[in-house]
Amino acid sequence: MISRLRGIVREVAELHVLLDVGGVSYEVFMPVSLLRALPERLGPNGAVELVTFHYQQLEVGRGIPVLVGFLNEIEREFFLRFISVSGVGPRAALKALNQPIATIAQGIDEGDLALLRSLPGIGEQRAKEIVAKLQGKVGKYALIPSHEPLTQAASSEQTAIEEEALAVLLQLEYKKAEAKQMVKTALERNPKIKNAEEILNEVYRQQRQGAAVGASVE
Repeated sequence: MISRLRGIVREVAELHVLLDVGGVSYEVFMPVSLLRALPERLGPNGAVELVTFHYQQLEVGRGIPVLVGFLNEIEREFFLRFISVSGVGPRAALKALNQPIATIAQGIDEGDLALLRSLPGIGEQRAKEIVAKLQGKVGKYALIPSHEPLTQAASSEQTAIEEEALAVLLQLEYKKAEAKQMVKTALERNPKIKNAEEILNEVYRQQRQGAAVGASVE
């Protein structure tokens, strides 16, 4: 069982990081809110230590090992309590925890169904089940300091999306300067882009239109 990893962050994607530990890269999933806070916790050369939760994702005929990472033990404790609610699995929790854990814990303790319903994938019934099971048991998690202004959070999330798109273009052997310009132009053309896949689709449309214009000129 893997419970802690120390290494260099090589890549940050929408829901996971690639952590290089002695030359071996581990795919470590992280709740959205913790991914936003990760850049502030990186040491020299992108070094970080993550506390992990290791489980088997069951699929037809096989089990896939999955690592979920946290910045400290208290965050992992909260995650384990959160997924103890019926119908809230690890995958669902990764997306649902898109606000600081302290904010969510406070919402649970106060029975704030509106806040819980605002979490991705958490509907009315699930919000009620979370309150019923965890209310009065998560007070200490509401004490976790939050140093993440909303504007900074949005900026970090956008940066992660751009870096993910850039990484794909570099893997396709575009030069770094060219790839950065492609991503920048895509975002200028469509500011409503929400993820890396949409950026890459916009880049493709740009290239297709450029090829069409070139053909008409000839």
